[in-house]
Amino acid sequence: MDGVGIGRRDEGDAVAIARTPTLDRLAQGPKTSLFAHGTHVGMPSDGDMGNSEVGHNALGAGRVFDQGAKLVEEAIGTGSLYDGAVWKEVVAPCANAGALHFIGLLSDGNVHSHQDHLHAMLLRAAQDGAKRLFVHALLDGRDVDERSALVYLERLEEVLTGLRARGIQAEVASGGGRMVTTMDRYEADWNIVRRGWEAHVLGEARPFATAREAVQTFRDESGVVDQFMPSFTVCRDGKPVGPIEDGDGVIFFNFRGDRAQEISRAFTEAEFAAFDRGRVPEVRFAGMMEYDGDLHIPPRYLVTPPAIDDTMGEYLARTGVTQWACSETQKYGHVTYFWNGNRSGRFDDSLEEYLEIPSDLVPFEERPWMKAAEISDAILSVLRRPAPPRFLRVNYANGDMVGHTGSLDATVLAVEALDLSLARVLPVLSRLGGAALITADHGNADQMLQIDKKTGAYKSTPLTSHTVNKVPLYLAEPTGRLGLRNDIADAGLANVAATALELLGWKAPGPYRRSLISSS
Repeated sequence: MDGVGIGRRDEGDAVAIARTPTLDRLAQGPKTSLFAHGTHVGMPSDGDMGNSEVGHNALGAGRVFDQGAKLVEEAIGTGSLYDGAVWKEVVAPCANAGALHFIGLLSDGNVHSHQDHLHAMLLRAAQDGAKRLFVHALLDGRDVDERSALVYLERLEEVLTGLRARGIQAEVASGGGRMVTTMDRYEADWNIVRRGWEAHVLGEARPFATAREAVQTFRDESGVVDQFMPSFTVCRDGKPVGPIEDGDGVIFFNFRGDRAQEISRAFTEAEFAAFDRGRVPEVRFAGMMEYDGDLHIPPRYLVTPPAIDDTMGEYLARTGVTQWACSETQKYGHVTYFWNGNRSGRFDDSLEEYLEIPSDLVPFEERPWMKAAEISDAILSVLRRPAPPRFLRVNYANGDMVGHTGSLDATVLAVEALDLSLARVLPVLSRLGGAALITADHGNADQMLQIDKKTGAYKSTPLTSHTVNKVPLYLAEPTGRLGLRNDIADAGLANVAATALELLGWKAPGPYRRSLISSS
């Protein structure tokens, strides 16, 4: 149940407001709660919210690995990022010719990126001799407050102003909201990447004198929130200030991979057919990390991602267990790529089957049920086979994707659609003698309003980001003899793999976190 955490069960908690008879019944049976944020999933601190990438890594790996945010923070702090061959290869030529461009999500959400990483790299690039620095800022409003773009632009402008005082050309060159510009994932809508290419590379998006003017104008015209803000290009004297040209260096500074792969492909693939790129400059492109370790996207990267081995999926494949994974497009990679330790493809084609249900290309608050019904149809069809797979893993995207819109009413409907789906699936599973573990990768729908840190009361402004709340773990099994332990103080998402393996009849590998199954 993506994004369905344990909230305060009050007027800001869409999970509590929703009519959820199935979840209510599950809560009367074996249950526990799990940490899904911070150091419990490999983030730098316990103030960091969890996210779908690190959550599914932990669910599938049965252990906690240091994740992108922490690895990048350490690489910048120790200077190892700048000592690496890729940084030097991309940045050094900019001391003599060409510009250095930074593209990425401008916020401190620490889910896909962090502004501090950008600020540090800008300063170091100037120290290393780069004379022309341009930022192509993707506006967040999803992992942070929905109308916070100007705050992050102001902080960036302080850094750029300091660089300009040293005689360096340092400017914001283009940008746009993350849900319409550049950051598509799972090939859901390549037009998002095309808009980014046109803004960042070609300089052909709507022109403005400054990024601030762009944000304020779009807000005044339509009231749009940051994540959906149209693409823009900063222009002067009728020309874009920083289009990407031959001989330039380009760094995509997001560390998370799912929304970084497509723009990386657009820059690095010679044979590219997703959209007409028009002018294709010869650049030195690097990602913050390698976003796909199997397909090696991109070929250059600054920080080595975590090496996640011996995942649950691999363990089961080696043991001869049949597996089935399913979600709609928005979360398909989470039950495949991220679940398998950032590995594309299957471990054993004869034992594994993956099914992607195409997501609708409409605003999620307009169809909060998303593809829950179709996913449930697929589950039931598979369960009714003469020999269904032994292990099924499924992601219902509703609580997260609709929760990110900030619409409380729509998110309530999203949770109700999820509950109805569980009501359809669980009885069939039970009749077959099967067991189900129902959990979430992080919180989101459980808190839809911002909380005043001083008073603890809700504000009137929506919360569109994930939460740091714990998530539930329910067990539905037909014998009634099994329970879930509640005596493990640090139980988290990484405990789920061993728990599932025990239900299947196997003992988890030694490094895995312990199982939470108990006998009642």
